[in-house]
Amino acid sequence: MTKLSVNINKIATLRNARGGDRPNIVQAAKDCERFGAQGITVHPRPDERHIRYRDVYDLQEIVTTEFNIEGNPTPDFLKLVKEVKPAQATLVPDATDAITSNAGWDTIRFKDFLTDVIADLQEYGIRTSIFVDPEERFVEGAAQVKTDRIELYTESYAKNYHSNRQEAIAPYVKAALKAQEYGLGLNAGHDLDLDNLKYLKDNLPGLEEVSIGHALICDALYYGLENTVQLYLRQLK
Repeated sequence: MTKLSVNINKIATLRNARGGDRPNIVQAAKDCERFGAQGITVHPRPDERHIRYRDVYDLQEIVTTEFNIEGNPTPDFLKLVKEVKPAQATLVPDATDAITSNAGWDTIRFKDFLTDVIADLQEYGIRTSIFVDPEERFVEGAAQVKTDRIELYTESYAKNYHSNRQEAIAPYVKAALKAQEYGLGLNAGHDLDLDNLKYLKDNLPGLEEVSIGHALICDALYYGLENTVQLYLRQLK
């Protein structure tokens, strides 16, 4: 079964909009795990507009499933990750003013940089994953920098799913097969939801984990958090 890691950034966005501590991030993570999620994902950004660095340290104390920290590997981010030592660090080339992740790494252009960062994190026993577009050359580049996994950026798949799902998933299948060829683990994330998740899972070979936040939290407004987590888990069986 492909694992579901719930990204709780949007819960932090709601808290920050009012100040105070409602909803409580730690309790939300505990509840997601209790409801069946096999991981918790956070993506702290420099402006702390949703998840704060303090949240990450607090979550370190209570997450019992797989803790995944995403972000641009700036010095501050790398310091945080090495102190927290999550199960996985997902490297994302976010611009500081990005509303959300909008591109994967050019693993060829940034080969030397990524090689150094990944080696550093792996010395701390942290599994590494690189956020990449579904292009075979970038998967090959990821293998060359010796990452443990890649995470396929699925915005394009989600955008084109309803018009032609076979065409939308085709480059992702090629990228997944290339990852298998190089022995890379495979994750996926971005704009995945209850409509498009099952088809992705059924057709993407070797998919180990999906990270889902925005759509899942939106659905939870209508279905409730416990029921929503269960609905997403069902799509992954």
